[in-house]
Amino acid sequence: MDLKFTSEENQFRDEVRAFLADKLPLALKNKVASGWPLSKAEMQQWWAIQYKQGWLAPNWPQEYGGPGWGVVKRFIYDNELSLGNAPSNTPFGVTLLGPVLIKYGTEAQKAHWLPRILDGSDWWCQGYSEPGSGSDLASLKTSAVRKVDAHGEHYVVNGQKTWASYAQYANMMFCLVRTSTGAKQQEGISFLLIDMHTPGIEVRPIITLDGSHEVNEVFFSDVRVPVENLVGEEGKGWDCAKYLLTYERTGGARIGLATAELDQLKKLAAERVKGGRPLAEDPLFAARLARVEIDLENLKITNLRVIAAVADGGAPGAESSILKLCGSEIRQEISSLTRRAMGGQARYFIADPTGDEREAAFNATSAAAQYFNKRKLAIYGGSTEIQKNIISKMILGL
Repeated sequence: MDLKFTSEENQFRDEVRAFLADKLPLALKNKVASGWPLSKAEMQQWWAIQYKQGWLAPNWPQEYGGPGWGVVKRFIYDNELSLGNAPSNTPFGVTLLGPVLIKYGTEAQKAHWLPRILDGSDWWCQGYSEPGSGSDLASLKTSAVRKVDAHGEHYVVNGQKTWASYAQYANMMFCLVRTSTGAKQQEGISFLLIDMHTPGIEVRPIITLDGSHEVNEVFFSDVRVPVENLVGEEGKGWDCAKYLLTYERTGGARIGLATAELDQLKKLAAERVKGGRPLAEDPLFAARLARVEIDLENLKITNLRVIAAVADGGAPGAESSILKLCGSEIRQEISSLTRRAMGGQARYFIADPTGDEREAAFNATSAAAQYFNKRKLAIYGGSTEIQKNIISKMILGL
């Protein structure tokens, strides 16, 4: 196992850095560095730049419009984007739905949907979690009944989804629904593609602790979905769901983001003064700062070991849960230390910041808002408790 990048991989890293230096708009870079949320137009602007470069879908094969990179190049690309303060919110259609369609979709579905995902014609949201069916996803209750009437053959969907990120922008949703009630809960679940403009769909905003509108509730009332929008076999949607979750969790470490956030924290600790000396020299704060830096370095090595194993033909299993679990805890600790370092200046985002407030990154953002928002890291993509269960069963054999 070689944990060092090859000369070719280092050359690729330099190519990514040159791309960011040349193509990443300064306004977007500064906004990301300052912690300000991006608008829909700003996210689409960056996606269009990546699409033009041919790099929007790093986990897609070339035959479907991706660059055909292996796991090492994908890791380098994600890492460099984070270190370069590029927007990190890649479209769900690219990161999650695309791989599912490539593996389970019909040729007609791939021919129709994949190009529209890449060129931005469709904005996809995810319909997985429900009230009472978050960590226990197999218990979902949103129903889809197959019918034939004057409208043709279709599914009629009724139920509710929650925590649907950016559903207020989406025109499409990939959704898990219950098409039958069998002996095993997983056997009655199907994977549907739903047009969000279909009559009977209502999107209600959920305003989070940091005051932002990122997630939503989505209600379905007799929503007709063509049978052609079923991905895979009816009742076999759990296979699609598990496959999708491996993509969602394998990138859970977010090494680049954590490194960039830690660098900002160290700069802040060197500038802030407590008792006449830099906060970085305070014994208690310095000890916590050192601990999180050590944990991050350990996680980097673990991440590289997983990548090396996959590059040699292996497949990530419970290791992805370790990355997700540790990555979430590290980023939460960094946000906690940042809020502590800011003291009384930690506050919510200001709707219309003044010129002075835009001068310094840490004065233009809210450490408190960042702290509150990052509480979600231990929940989405599989909660901390679920990750620990996976690790105990698959690695420890408990």
